[in-house]
Amino acid sequence: MSNANPPPVSSVAQRSWLRIVRRKLRHILPDSAQIRSYKILHLFGERLFHPALWGINRHTVAKGVAIGLFCGLIPGPLQVLGSAIACLYLRGNLPLAILSTFYTNPFTILPLYYVAYHYGALVMGDQQHQAHSLSIPNWNWQAIGESTEQMMQWASGLGAPLAVGILLLASTLALSSYLTITLVWNWRLRRIWWRRLAQHQQLK
Repeated sequence: MSNANPPPVSSVAQRSWLRIVRRKLRHILPDSAQIRSYKILHLFGERLFHPALWGINRHTVAKGVAIGLFCGLIPGPLQVLGSAIACLYLRGNLPLAILSTFYTNPFTILPLYYVAYHYGALVMGDQQHQAHSLSIPNWNWQAIGESTEQMMQWASGLGAPLAVGILLLASTLALSSYLTITLVWNWRLRRIWWRRLAQHQQLK
């Protein structure tokens, strides 16, 4: 039986959980070389490589995912630029923010915009748009430029309900992810805390 006092249980729980999170994220997060490959981010210089934007803890992870989900609904390459700017001001994890924007792609963006349109129309009480404006144009991989132009025309035809809906949907995704990650993180810490405490009491 050992009489040595262990380190504070809360500190042990925090370190244990951080090791788990870092081990899982290490293989999926973009590294500094990948971040540097985004030419649009060169205008920030070395500011994006400040340790505060690469640290992994409850706040930076939750902020990073929330930022990425919000900026993921921004059109085109502005997703990465928006994530970088938001991380600089909000101190979220930059690699995680950029990774989180990838939930939008040519296969998901149209359904997401469709949902956003109905979200905006519901909030605005606007049911006056013509039904044909909701007919999503077909995507032709052999004519990407033409298809992109058609998509932009389709989106612009949805007007204010789409614009409002995108903002609302992005905010909803960001807020729900932030709260979910924070709650799960705290729950996991408490589980580790109580398990360590029980083990320590058994040694007395």
